[in-house]
Amino acid sequence: MQPAAATRIRIVLADDHDLVRSAIKALLAMIEGVEVIAEARDGRELLTVLGSMTPDLVMTDISMPGMDGITAIAEIRDRYPGMKVLALSMHDSADIVKRAMASGARGYLLKDASPFELEQAVGSMTAIGSYFSPAIVQRLMQPAQRTAQDDLTPRQVEILTLIAQGRASKQIAFALGLSSKTVNVHRARIMGRLRLADIASLTLYAVRKGLVTP
Repeated sequence: MQPAAATRIRIVLADDHDLVRSAIKALLAMIEGVEVIAEARDGRELLTVLGSMTPDLVMTDISMPGMDGITAIAEIRDRYPGMKVLALSMHDSADIVKRAMASGARGYLLKDASPFELEQAVGSMTAIGSYFSPAIVQRLMQPAQRTAQDDLTPRQVEILTLIAQGRASKQIAFALGLSSKTVNVHRARIMGRLRLADIASLTLYAVRKGLVTP
């Protein structure tokens, strides 16, 4: 979808990989009437940028160090309710897409999209306020898979998320107000319920279920 020549679409772009961000910026510059007015390398920098300017569209990666894209999207929704946010990601997991949408993203674009689809996404976000890659729509229409909440108790999901974030038992215990022994018991029960034998497998499960982003 080609934006009208007289229309100036101001975009803030966030991605922690400089080469990827530069490539996306170059592709956006080829779309008539589109201008990247600011860039950010993580969620916190993105929020700082948005504190001093109001773009027509925010495009943000999901997996970023420090404050990730999903957390940043939720903050943007709370601080700037009307702002349009298009999530960018290499991940087509339905769980991650749903997390991004629940946080406030109005669109989701895969990073392997063609330049034509990038242009379509910008035009659609500007015109109607949403855009989802065809591959994402197809994935969302598939029968729902079991979520972590189906397999585990709320407390176990909480502990699994912290484990997948690399927290040690003592750190988890402190954060949740539990004893290290209790955390270890929960971890053993989680492993037993999921039939997983090590921390690496637990982390992979958490990523697949959208509890954490890689």
